[in-house]
Amino acid sequence: MILFSEAFNIVMNHVFRCGTEKVSFAESLNRVLAEDIKADRDMPPFDRAAVDGFACKRSDLGDELTVKGIIRAGEKPLFKIEKGECCKIMTGAIVPEGADFVFMKEDSLELSLERIRYTGSTPKNNISFKGEDIKTGEIILKSGKIIKPQDVAVLASVGHVSVEVSKKPMVGVISTGDEIVEPDEKPEPAEIRNSNAWQLLAHIKSAGGEPRYYGIAPDEEETTFTIVNEAIAENNIVILTGGVSLGDYDFVPDVLKRAGVKILFDKVRVQPGKPTTFGIHKSGVVFALPGNPVSCFMQFEVLVKQFMYGMMGADWKPNVYPMPMDCKYERRSTERAAWVPIKITDNFTVKPVKYHGSAHITALPYADGIVFMEHGQKVIEKDKIVNVRFFDF
Repeated sequence: MILFSEAFNIVMNHVFRCGTEKVSFAESLNRVLAEDIKADRDMPPFDRAAVDGFACKRSDLGDELTVKGIIRAGEKPLFKIEKGECCKIMTGAIVPEGADFVFMKEDSLELSLERIRYTGSTPKNNISFKGEDIKTGEIILKSGKIIKPQDVAVLASVGHVSVEVSKKPMVGVISTGDEIVEPDEKPEPAEIRNSNAWQLLAHIKSAGGEPRYYGIAPDEEETTFTIVNEAIAENNIVILTGGVSLGDYDFVPDVLKRAGVKILFDKVRVQPGKPTTFGIHKSGVVFALPGNPVSCFMQFEVLVKQFMYGMMGADWKPNVYPMPMDCKYERRSTERAAWVPIKITDNFTVKPVKYHGSAHITALPYADGIVFMEHGQKVIEKDKIVNVRFFDF
């Protein structure tokens, strides 16, 4: 049984890339950039008015000014501003040659139809100057960035309509066990519905992967071997749930070995998730996660997710923030490290959710994140600062 930190390092040391592809910028949301995006023009591309008002020379602010005309957004100025002149100008319009100041209408006094005087007291030029945001050729989005809505706006603003992104990892999901039935079935007294596969399919999509579901493998070794072989051949990652403990029907490790998987670890000193297994083969990796649903969820969250982001070259790390404990928390066993589900109180303190163990999946919808306790650590005292790893979905 290895430490969680050792398991994490083993997993991340076997990250591999799965290539890139071109997609439309309009379809690029949540994909991972595989190229640097550069500005194709200065931003702003010209000196632009930041407010509706009048453009003039700063040196003329104390004088009466003749209103020469008007410049609207999208128009090219047909005149320049000379001494003693100004022009009406709309927000976003090009500031005409000769003007270096724009003042708002409310900071002016209209003397006649074509004469005006500046009456403001704290001069602010109200001009966004050409290239002050970014210069032509500068990198504006870096490779590895997960594309968000604001990034789509940036891609549009520089005309980058075809974007190089990392391919989505193909992730096969297999549940195991005769006691498992699908959610649309009514379980018999000894059966339970399959929550693990559907949680994993959703979790994989949330992390940018492309999930494929291979159904429930029965407690029969040859059938399981056939399903596992098919999934390995068709995916970069295969995730199995259940069948990795020490019961008479927990033969998943033997099936994996027969399928050409070299198992690198099969027990981790952590709860929930002790029987988590990780192996490699010639074209990808396999995670065999515990059948208990909280264990399955947690081990995907803390092991599989970062591996997937690594495959895509994503600049991703979990959101971790220090926060004080709302109450004293004590656990019974300290043999293993632990991930403790927590919620944030109205006072911005951390409080463990009511949680009865690794089968208590209905506790997780009320959790905002998790806190790590080292093996040997029994208590977290009230007001102790802990590092909260927030769920990012």
